[in-house]
Amino acid sequence: MEDIRIERRGGIAHVILNRPAVKNAVTLAMWRELAAIFSRLAGDREVRGVILRGAGKDFSVGADISEFETIREDRHQAAAYEVAVDACSGAIAALGKPVVAAISGYCLGGGCHLALACDFRFADRTATIGIPSAKLSIVYGVHSVQRLLALTGVANAKRVLYSADRYPAETAMAMGLLDELHDDVNVAAVRFLERLAANAPLSIAGAKYMLNGLSMGSGALDLAAAQRLIDAASDSADFKEGRQAFAEKRSPNFRGE
Repeated sequence: MEDIRIERRGGIAHVILNRPAVKNAVTLAMWRELAAIFSRLAGDREVRGVILRGAGKDFSVGADISEFETIREDRHQAAAYEVAVDACSGAIAALGKPVVAAISGYCLGGGCHLALACDFRFADRTATIGIPSAKLSIVYGVHSVQRLLALTGVANAKRVLYSADRYPAETAMAMGLLDELHDDVNVAAVRFLERLAANAPLSIAGAKYMLNGLSMGSGALDLAAAQRLIDAASDSADFKEGRQAFAEKRSPNFRGE
């Protein structure tokens, strides 16, 4: 089966992560394909809104960590990987049409990254949200941290990133990670987008461009210094320990080096 499916129903495109057997873990190839899909949807005048969701019970458990041994072993590979991830989230955010993440089950790590890039996050009460980067000695990318901060505020963003905890839907909603809770999240997302489709596409595209740009301003952040922190974590012994502990299903023993 294809790892990503696209279904069109009226003016709404459903982009479906399609690896339910591994809880829709996202491979490097999928990051790149998602970027291409959303770039193509930008030029499709028939599409008035997009729903991003997972096949089966989960949105996405995150990046496919089983690949990291070969594709994200050091800072150079990590940098190339982050380029692909940022290109994906950038394509979602740049799409001048409303995008709803329809979340059930796990929405962790890279899955949360995808959801943060969407305009809205609708979830049902099975949803579990979290960013476990601190359990792998990974520093989350700058653009993803900016999106998290814009949604949750600095205290909750720190809580999410420092703790690596998983939050149930109601708690995630209170923190700003989710926008709405529904019994049937896919039906709710369709109805919402159908209502927005009656409005002027150019108005929505203009508002989205300005609001995203205003919320993503880096301000006084030293991007080079932030990249050095990301690179140091990518080259660290702790990152190797985190990968090995994940594979061995044990708690990691981090040493800060």
